[in-house]
Amino acid sequence: MKVAGFSFIRNAVQFDYPIVEAITSVLPLCDEFVVAVGDSDDDTLALIKAIPSDKIRIIHTTWDQTARAGGRVLAQETDKALAAISPDADWAFYIQGDEVLHEQSIPAVRQAMETYLADPTVDGLLFKYLHFYGSYSYVGNSRRWYRREIRIIRNSGNVVSYKDAQGFRSRDNQKLRVKLIDAHIYHYGWVRPPKTQHTRLQSMHRFYHDDGTEVVTEPEKAPDFDYNQADSLLPFTGAHPAVMQARVDRLNWSFNFDTRQKNYKTPRLRLLAFVEKLTGWRIGEYKNYKLV
Repeated sequence: MKVAGFSFIRNAVQFDYPIVEAITSVLPLCDEFVVAVGDSDDDTLALIKAIPSDKIRIIHTTWDQTARAGGRVLAQETDKALAAISPDADWAFYIQGDEVLHEQSIPAVRQAMETYLADPTVDGLLFKYLHFYGSYSYVGNSRRWYRREIRIIRNSGNVVSYKDAQGFRSRDNQKLRVKLIDAHIYHYGWVRPPKTQHTRLQSMHRFYHDDGTEVVTEPEKAPDFDYNQADSLLPFTGAHPAVMQARVDRLNWSFNFDTRQKNYKTPRLRLLAFVEKLTGWRIGEYKNYKLV
């Protein structure tokens, strides 16, 4: 069984992406790892080159600044990395620049890939998610956070990134048939110093909307992002992935949130949250996959 990892990244230093930790977390499962490094305004390329592994292969890309409808450029960059993996790889493991696989999940992931390798009815593997918000001590638990997503796909040549690269579909736009596995992806996209988070979100806004928003590229000149606008959070009491521990230890901003408060914007959202808490059923949940 051959496994290829793949990802894309741009301006990782400027916007404090844990891309090194992301790649490092899945390397034990991969025979190779392709990183599409976009033209950056910082030392992102040097950062990737410094990862001590001969499994990593870098491809250089230029982001299409006109592909702004719904963040389409993110899917384009994902597809570039996917297309560059070795054709004889059986599985392709996708990890984004702010996602980390917990080492405790590695045995389950490896076993699942071996179990379904010869089963053509399985197009991919579905992971559970923890979305950290505000600091490394809180996770989001409202409807705004997706609970599961595809991160391993069969390297069939028939799979492409979907919309803004959150998930995948077949080339003829069909949902993939997947197995849910007992493995977690830790998502850290909403854990940054408040000024850095503000500049990152401004930068990402440009890849979704062409409305002339001015971007402040120097975090020290930016206002603080207000993490207190969260609707619902839970305290995190577990252990972070080992590769993230140095980042966690460097936490240099303060964020405290009363997890008893629920800031749902409408009565409908409050009702849906009540039903989910009571029954575990998330009504109308977004599922870009077919469980088999």
